Amino acid sequence: MESYDALLASITPTTGETRTILDPATGTAVGEAPVHTVEDLERAIAAAQAAQPAWAALGHDARSAALLKAADAVERSAEELAHLLSREQGKPLNGPNARFEVGACAAWLRATAGTPLDPETVVDDGETRAELHYRPIGVVGAIGPWNWPMMITIWQIAPALRMGNAVVVKPSEYTPLSVLALAAVINEELPEGLLTVVSGGRDVGARLAEHRAIGKVMFTGSTATGKAIIRSSADTVKRLTLELGGNDAGIVLPDADPKAIAEGLFWGAFINTGQTCAALKRLYVHDSLYEAVCSELTAVAAAMPMGVGLDEANVLGPLQNRAQYDIVARLVDAARDSGARILLGGNPDDGRPGYFYPTTLVAD
Repeated sequence: MESYDALLASITPTTGETRTILDPATGTAVGEAPVHTVEDLERAIAAAQAAQPAWAALGHDARSAALLKAADAVERSAEELAHLLSREQGKPLNGPNARFEVGACAAWLRATAGTPLDPETVVDDGETRAELHYRPIGVVGAIGPWNWPMMITIWQIAPALRMGNAVVVKPSEYTPLSVLALAAVINEELPEGLLTVVSGGRDVGARLAEHRAIGKVMFTGSTATGKAIIRSSADTVKRLTLELGGNDAGIVLPDADPKAIAEGLFWGAFINTGQTCAALKRLYVHDSLYEAVCSELTAVAAAMPMGVGLDEANVLGPLQNRAQYDIVARLVDAARDSGARILLGGNPDDGRPGYFYPTTLVAD
């Protein structure tokens, strides 16, 4: 795919330290990511500070128009972005996966651009009148995850840009290429310096969270890292938006039809191969339907094609990284050791490359 190669080349560093990013499905190299430093972050923040006032001065209508053009740019490069996302993150092209995620990026840009932000009258009683106006913060820091790297980055940056802020993004070290490519496409329609991706390590994230020029930090990821960001941001009393880990439950009541709900329950748990903060972690089933629900879920899981994301037939991919693979393996082993029943599983070491783990259902 010539245009895919061009997109990848546009974000490949020609100087400086790089790190090879591997496809979690095959173990082959996807591309080279820059290893940015705290000094690179400082330059990005300085550029953002310089670009932000003029962007804010444009007003809501002009900024919305720019975001709509950015959505058009994402749609023009949608297939290339989806292929890169599939190769780097592991999720298949089809199903609620790579193409879905890229499409959601364009849709979210459009929805954000179309959100009305007119002044609101808070009090008007004849004697007192008060209005609420929306103004930008300045420079916003966005620290993203590896499970939905493009979509969650858009969730972070689109509203910030719409409000007149500049944004400095620190992507996950596991999926930097996807975010670099998405930003490169969006930046076709934005002023220089307004949106910058700094692809560094934990030192870069820590500095971003504590930096005095950053007025707000958005983070999606682990609770432990979220706590660290809260501590780092405390001295400057930053605004924070933190989306941390979940432990979501489902309940099946006795009037449910197990066959009718099985596929919905499956995707509630295993969307993105289970790598979603809001994924179903626990399922409580009424005794009268317990065996039927177990049977129907097993049938759905057994029929789901899993494999390399670029295979158009697959809808489940690998776990994104070795650390996540090991966590899942430990959870399944712990459940088995505690007496739980494994409804569908197999040998994780099945000879496939990458971090594939069998779709595993555990019943108490």
